[in-house]
Amino acid sequence: MSTPPDPRFRLRLVFTSDDWMGPGKAELLERIDRTGSIAAAGREMGMSYKRAWQLVEAMNAMFRAPLVVSSRGGAKGGGAVVTEEGLVVLAEFRALEEVAQEAGADHIARLQQMLGDISDGE
Repeated sequence: MSTPPDPRFRLRLVFTSDDWMGPGKAELLERIDRTGSIAAAGREMGMSYKRAWQLVEAMNAMFRAPLVVSSRGGAKGGGAVVTEEGLVVLAEFRALEEVAQEAGADHIARLQQMLGDISDGE
C-alpha cells in the first residue's frame, strides 16, 4: 500500500451564505499586495480578470472598510493596493488557518492512517 499524500487543510470562514473568507480570497489578497495589480494577481492564479474583480468587490463589500483600492490606468497605468484593513484581515485569516491546522493535526493524522489506498488524481 502506498503512502497517502499529505492532506491539505483548507479553511473557509462563512459569515453569511453570501459572505465568506477562504484560501482563494486570501491568496488573491497576497498576490495583489505583491504585484500591485488585480489583473496580474488573477492571471497568476489562473482566473479571469472579471472573476478576480468580483472577488475583490465581494471582499470590499463584506468588511466595514475596503480591503483593496484601485486606480484606473492612465499615463502611469493603474494599479491596486491592499489597504491596512486588508492586511489585517489577511493576517487574521492566515493566523486562524495556522491555529486550526495545529489544533487538528492529531485528528488529521489519525484520519490519514485510516485511509484506503487512494491516489492524488494520478
